[in-house]
Amino acid sequence: MGDDSEWIKLPTDQKCEHKVWKARLSGYEEALKLFQRIKDEKSPEWGKYLGLIKKFVTDSNVVAQLKGLEAALVFIENAHVAGKTAGEVVSGVVTKVFNQPKARAKELGTDICLMYMEIEKAEVVQDELLKGLDNKNPKIVVTCIETLRKALSEYGSKIVTLKPVVKVLSKQFESREKAVRDEVKLLAVEIYKWIRDALRPPLQNINSVQLKELEEEWMKLPSTPPKQTRFLRSQLDLKAKFEQHQAQGEQSDETVAAVDPYELLEAVEILSKIPKDFYDKIEAKKWQERREALEAVEALTKNLKLENGDYGDLVRALKKVVGKDANVMLVSAAAKCLAALASGLRKKFGTYAGQVVPTILEKFKEKKPQVVQALQEAIDAIFLTTTLQNLSEDILGVMDNKNPSIKQQVSLFLARSFRHCTQATLPKSVLKPLCAALIKQVNDSAPEVRDAAFEALGTALKVVGEKAVNPFLSDVDKLKLDKVRTMSTVVLEASRVSFLQSSAGPSKKSKPTSAVGGKTKKNLDNKEFTESELSIEVCEERAASVLPASCGQQLDSANWKERLASMEEFQRAVETMDKVEMPCQALVRMLAKKPGWKETNFQVMQMKLHIVALIAQRGQFSKMSASVVLDGLVDKIGDVKCGGNAKEGLTAISEACSLPWTAEQVVSMAFAQKNPKNQAETLNWLANAMKEFGFAGINVKGFINNVKTALGATNPAVRTAAIALLGVMFLYMGARLRMFFEDEKPALLAQIDAEIEKMQGQSPPAPIKFTKKSAAEEEGDEGEEQEEDGGRGGGGAQDIIDLMPRTDISDKITADLVSKSGDKNWKIRKEGLDEIAAIISEAKFITANIGDLPLALKARLSDSNKILVQQTLTILQQLSTAMGPGLKQHVKAMGFPVITVLGDSKANVRAAAMTTLQAWVEQTGMKDWLEGEDLSEELKKENPFLRQEVLGWLAEKLPTLRTVPGDLMMCVPQLYSCLEDRNGDVRKKAQDALPTFMMHLGYDKMDKAAGKLKTASKDQVLGMLEKARALMPAKPAAPAKAGGGRGSAEQPASEDFVESKPEAKKVRGGGSGKKVSGKKPAAKNQKDDEDKSGPIFILIPNAKEQRIKEEKQLKILKWNFTTPRDEYLEQLKTQISTCFAKWLQDELFHIDFQRHVKAIGVMIERLESESEATISCLDLILKWFTLRFFDTNTTVLMKVLEYLKLMFAMLNREDYHLTEYEANSFIPYLILKVGESKDVVRKDVRAILAMLCKVYPASKVFPFLMDGTKSKNSKQRAECLEELGCLIEGYGINVCQPTPAKSLKEIAVHIGDRDTSVRNAALNTVVAVYNVCGEQVYKLIGNLSEKDMSMLEERIKRSAKKTTTAAPAKPSATERSQREHPTNPNSTFLRKPAQEDPNKLNQARQNAQHSEPSHPSIPKEFQLDLDMIEMDQSRVCELPDLVQHELDELLEPIMIPEPKMRSVSPHFDDLHNSTASTVNFVISQVASGDISNSIQALAQLFSMESLAREASMGVLKDLLHGVMILMLDKRVEDIEDGLQVIRSVNMLVTRVLEKSDQTNMISALLVLLQDSLLTTAPPMFSELVMKCLWRMIRFLPETIDNINLDRILLDVHNFMKIYPKEKLKQLKSDVPHRTLKTLLHTLCKLMGAKILDHLSMIENRNESELEAHLRRAVKHSGNVSGLKSDRGNEKSSLRTDQMTKAKVSDILSEIFKKIGSKENTKEGLTELYEYKQKYSDAELEPFLKSTSLFFQSYVEQGLRIIESETRIQTSHGEDFSLSSNNEELKPAVYYERLKILRQKQGLANNSKQRPPMSSLLSSKPPVASSTDMLHSKLSQLKESRELYQQEHNTHSYAPTQAHTRSASPAGNLDDLKKRLERIRSKPQ
Repeated sequence: MGDDSEWIKLPTDQKCEHKVWKARLSGYEEALKLFQRIKDEKSPEWGKYLGLIKKFVTDSNVVAQLKGLEAALVFIENAHVAGKTAGEVVSGVVTKVFNQPKARAKELGTDICLMYMEIEKAEVVQDELLKGLDNKNPKIVVTCIETLRKALSEYGSKIVTLKPVVKVLSKQFESREKAVRDEVKLLAVEIYKWIRDALRPPLQNINSVQLKELEEEWMKLPSTPPKQTRFLRSQLDLKAKFEQHQAQGEQSDETVAAVDPYELLEAVEILSKIPKDFYDKIEAKKWQERREALEAVEALTKNLKLENGDYGDLVRALKKVVGKDANVMLVSAAAKCLAALASGLRKKFGTYAGQVVPTILEKFKEKKPQVVQALQEAIDAIFLTTTLQNLSEDILGVMDNKNPSIKQQVSLFLARSFRHCTQATLPKSVLKPLCAALIKQVNDSAPEVRDAAFEALGTALKVVGEKAVNPFLSDVDKLKLDKVRTMSTVVLEASRVSFLQSSAGPSKKSKPTSAVGGKTKKNLDNKEFTESELSIEVCEERAASVLPASCGQQLDSANWKERLASMEEFQRAVETMDKVEMPCQALVRMLAKKPGWKETNFQVMQMKLHIVALIAQRGQFSKMSASVVLDGLVDKIGDVKCGGNAKEGLTAISEACSLPWTAEQVVSMAFAQKNPKNQAETLNWLANAMKEFGFAGINVKGFINNVKTALGATNPAVRTAAIALLGVMFLYMGARLRMFFEDEKPALLAQIDAEIEKMQGQSPPAPIKFTKKSAAEEEGDEGEEQEEDGGRGGGGAQDIIDLMPRTDISDKITADLVSKSGDKNWKIRKEGLDEIAAIISEAKFITANIGDLPLALKARLSDSNKILVQQTLTILQQLSTAMGPGLKQHVKAMGFPVITVLGDSKANVRAAAMTTLQAWVEQTGMKDWLEGEDLSEELKKENPFLRQEVLGWLAEKLPTLRTVPGDLMMCVPQLYSCLEDRNGDVRKKAQDALPTFMMHLGYDKMDKAAGKLKTASKDQVLGMLEKARALMPAKPAAPAKAGGGRGSAEQPASEDFVESKPEAKKVRGGGSGKKVSGKKPAAKNQKDDEDKSGPIFILIPNAKEQRIKEEKQLKILKWNFTTPRDEYLEQLKTQISTCFAKWLQDELFHIDFQRHVKAIGVMIERLESESEATISCLDLILKWFTLRFFDTNTTVLMKVLEYLKLMFAMLNREDYHLTEYEANSFIPYLILKVGESKDVVRKDVRAILAMLCKVYPASKVFPFLMDGTKSKNSKQRAECLEELGCLIEGYGINVCQPTPAKSLKEIAVHIGDRDTSVRNAALNTVVAVYNVCGEQVYKLIGNLSEKDMSMLEERIKRSAKKTTTAAPAKPSATERSQREHPTNPNSTFLRKPAQEDPNKLNQARQNAQHSEPSHPSIPKEFQLDLDMIEMDQSRVCELPDLVQHELDELLEPIMIPEPKMRSVSPHFDDLHNSTASTVNFVISQVASGDISNSIQALAQLFSMESLAREASMGVLKDLLHGVMILMLDKRVEDIEDGLQVIRSVNMLVTRVLEKSDQTNMISALLVLLQDSLLTTAPPMFSELVMKCLWRMIRFLPETIDNINLDRILLDVHNFMKIYPKEKLKQLKSDVPHRTLKTLLHTLCKLMGAKILDHLSMIENRNESELEAHLRRAVKHSGNVSGLKSDRGNEKSSLRTDQMTKAKVSDILSEIFKKIGSKENTKEGLTELYEYKQKYSDAELEPFLKSTSLFFQSYVEQGLRIIESETRIQTSHGEDFSLSSNNEELKPAVYYERLKILRQKQGLANNSKQRPPMSSLLSSKPPVASSTDMLHSKLSQLKESRELYQQEHNTHSYAPTQAHTRSASPAGNLDDLKKRLERIRSKPQ
């Protein structure tokens, strides 16, 4: 019992580790219960047991172990951290549980393994189970196999990696234990369910009996594929889908991915097994010996997967047999060996493909079927190891062979190869020359050659679509074209039966073919529009039918005027003709009729040439018609007067017949003449036409010959034009163009170089003209050509490569030369290399066939003599330039050895190797270097030089690639190894390369690969991966496509042939249109229409919140990129899949932009009806629109902007406000488009930005616009600056975030911008700030250069003049509408018209504005035109209807009339008991355009305490800021009833201060005070804030119990952090310091020492002086028992009651010292005045007695001046009527004031000032009656003010009387009264 008592008291985790098994058992039981109770998977409790779980499962006591296993299972299932224990726990289960005799223990062990797999640790579990198979205990082996089988059965082959499992099957089948063999048999059966026949090859070597048994079991299995029944945590959506199908009794559409048997095989090494005498026997004279050698190799190559190695010698030996052996049997055997090698090595055989293919193609001349079949199998297998692009040169080389068998077999090989291609792997650059060669064979005399060519063309047509192939078939007649199409339909069926390996390429491309079939056929018909030559009689007859009779008669008149009149009639007739009816050839032949092109009158000739252009533009203009007129046009192109018209005609003909054809004809005609002027102008026209039409299809070879002729011309103008043309051609063709002219004279070559130098760095312009066949299609074609040919203008670059006259140097690379380069003597080796360099240099351009040169050069790269290594590298650079793209097939043989040289110890050798590598990559691209294992093998070498060079090279190249081969993943383990390399440079390069790998492979794959590292390495690498994730560069965007005509040619590959029905509607003819007709497509169309009738957005509760949460937790990518990458697109697709209708998803992510337009159209239609669902998916909608901002299609962009305008209007109506998540995902990308070049786009974007501020705070939009000003796009910078100015005008200086000073400094930088528009925008923005805060702007913008400052000052002066000039004018409707919005009263920087709400969105608001009366600030009851009454005698009879005002009523303060204001709610009396609708009515009045309405509505809201207390600190801060700015605005007085507005605002502020939550109010005031001091706001503003604070301090004794002191002290703490005591004292005024001290002292008096308990919200109390200050204050007031001050007196409340006389004496002494000093006298007087205001009972006599009378009078006079200045300031907006004590304002007070008004009534109108601030601060009216009294005064004073204003406007125009407008209306009552009497006394 003693022992028991020891461990019973221990905590659970210690019990689990106790040495007594009972203690452990008890601990496991308690842990089990604890684990079941914990609901939070991230609870810290789990962490306590993290290191104990292995002990749970490996307990030595069987009973305790069982309970431990149960507890461990619950832990793994529920704990978030359980995954960390996977490796050690599963290892423990395998070794300590699987050997247990109890079935329950094994069952729990298996469950634990399966549970680890469920929590994403499948790889770890599988590795441990496979390790268990090597255990000597058969029980463990059996249980491991059984667990693997269960895992596969439940999770499927996607989760369980089958390759390592299949590898161990054969070994387990050989086990001596029957139980093991039986269990592995069950496992093999389970594996067969998932991969079917792919399992057969790896098991071919097991016992035949076992294999037979397996076959029998496999035969019993059902044919339906198995389904995954258990799911990972990350597959919850898949699980839900599965359960749904199960519930509905449906079959899931999930299919098991096909497994390649090759991947499951073990590679076999055969090179070492080749007989030693093989190479001797293969050269033997006896064919039997050669056969023996081949049979030995054939036996070895039967292995399905071969180990990588150097097969070069073997391949060359087999190639020699195929090419030269006379025995056909041996040829067949060698071909079979090559096929087997290619199949066994796959991509690794690609290195040798270029050596073997030419030999096989040549051997197709053999007619024996068995040889031909073997050769076909060999070349088909070799094709799968490389690309058609690599083989195209060899194929084209034999296409012109005279042997028909070769031509036939090559065409058949192409047909078979095309079936494995897709549009991506068969680009136009490859397809074009192959199609040209096949078209020649279509016309071959041998029928078998023709049929093979038709099959190849038909296959190409089916694979890449008609649009891609049709341009190459333009010269094929219709009959043959139909046969090609027929063959393409046959290919569709044939493609389903694959050879060697199936490829889904052709079937995937069926949609574009069917979609464009009809349209393309029609275009082909247009292109093939030809006409025979018509006789002159037929032409005259046809022309006469469409031309006026007089026209034909006068064409050959001798009078030029008649000929001119005839031409004018001709032109009018052509302009009105229909395109189809226009007989183009007849018309141009009539124009060529005598005198024709020999016309002598230039006016007639100009008209004639213009008509040619019209006919070409408007009619069906054939090449026959063009040939009639081209000679004449060329003849006139050099004419001074007619040359322009001739060029216009040539351009029109180029549009009709294509530029390449026209240019070829024109140039040949021009150079057939001897007129140098015509030649020069022809070349000039051609240079310009190339820029307009682009370079696609130009016959470069022909032009180069003509240009060479022109360069040799004697006329300098011709030479100059030729050089200019070369400059244009250089834009498209690049530096290779110069190679054609290297033989020219040095002087001429210098001129060519000078022209090329001018063009350096320029890019070819986008085409602006297109052939009339189909502008959109032409644009699409050019876009594709540009992409394929490297962006050099559609085919130019490829054409020039084709043009190079290449030399085959293989015969010069003799065996002697190769052996010489490999000689033992380095000098002889050098001689050999010199000879090789000379051969290449002499040939200039060479073919890819270079014999055995690769072997010779490869050997020299590892030469011990570094000089020879460098020479070899130089030769390889030379080779890259000479061979061009053909270099690709030598990458494996010679390229990778160059990479090996990068590991050399000498820096100069490494530098030469890197230069060579870059030169090769420039020719070959990166794809060939990244494919296969070669690169990863190089990185495996632990050479620090090699590693850092290669990694640096990859870090440079990878970011430039859009896609990379999947083999790049093989380099990741080596990359991780380099991250931990001993060499620091290697580690740094590896870290630099890490983000570039991740941008292509993705974080998940990299993370998964890191999981296989050791624990220590893994943690380090994962940390680096996280850092790299943030630095990951964006993939380069796809090159912009010209035009939008590519839509139908780029349909998604995943859609099949039948699904092309939407496009079928557009097909007006052609075969493919019929394919989609019929019952089934119609039915499907109907179903689609039904689907589209449902909602497009699915409302899922809390879905948006979940997405926000996931992004915050970094579970998904944050929507932040420079250009959108694929992973963002996939993520958005995934998120949208649950919220959008399926058909809408397809439309939104369709490749065709027209589908996007259609989808947006539907979204616009459903915007109102599905507004709630739209808001729920708003973040996804905005994200999709950001992707569209990166498109170049204007149609889509305009549709997007249209939707956004409507959507933001809807959001505004729905009172929805964007979240931070939505705004951050959208606004930065919208701002990118504000710099768009098109005005219409910028206009819409500005409109959207204006609307955006209604649904998202302007202060938060501001930083986004500030980021936009940093753009490189000057338009964007300018527009963003203008928007910033608008925001500042509309929302005040506080909109500038993070602080006005920081923002304005950044804005001011742009005043010095190079771009004029940016400078102007920056200046305007700063002027806008000046209008808001005046001279303070100079402090905010910081230091500027003299030039910038002078520009700014000049702009401010100009704006001030404009403002002054415009000031006297009445406010226009526009200005009034501006005031209705939250704009600053000082606004002069109005938003551009483009920024107004667009289209129908703003109609309602505009109508409302137009319908308002001309004086919106004057209620209807007060509108009266006295001038009209005075002038119009007929209307005098209506005078009795006027309201008669008895001025005596003003003296009755108690009887207050009800104000007649339209803003007053009819339910005002019931406001406190009103319904929600009444409150809504009042709230709506706050936004009224009438300021009186707004003020009263706010007063009503704040009269209800329940509503007022809901106002947050932020709301109160904004409200007080707004009303204080209004009160300080000097222009308020200029508006009608300005004085009453100020008084109303005063009363409103009083009510707000009283009724609001006191904590929120004090916090708001403290923040306002802090902001006003930071932003250098006007002093009056800070004063008003502090007066409000004093009032709140006075309320503290009553409100102290309801105030959250912790929050108040936190705000004070924050204030004192920013403004410590020393900094406060440096301010001009010490009032803020004293205000803060007063607040703290008051709190200390009220709370005593308890105040120190309310510092809980301050994290670090040492950061400010608050705590120390409070302690001093508490100590100072310790003897005070309570507050004795009279709160009814404001002066006593603002004074510190405990101030000692000594302290007072010190303060006053300090003040008088300042007054006595010359420098501080004014400051001292100001302080004395403020002191006297606050402490009126302070005695100054003792201090003045000892001074002179002069000093005493000086002080008194100074105080009077300060008082008068204060009153003047008060009259300009400081009438802030806050009562300063708690006395109720009794009617007697108003009575006294009204008495004063009455006294003034009989005096002249000379009173300008308002009552001083001191009088207004004297008392406070009761809240209950303040609104009524205010309205009473407003109603009376507004009537009198109205009358006075009318008279003033009529009679007082002198500038000197302008000041009377601001006078008090009460002082003019007598004048108004007299005027009314005068009106009455007029004769009736």
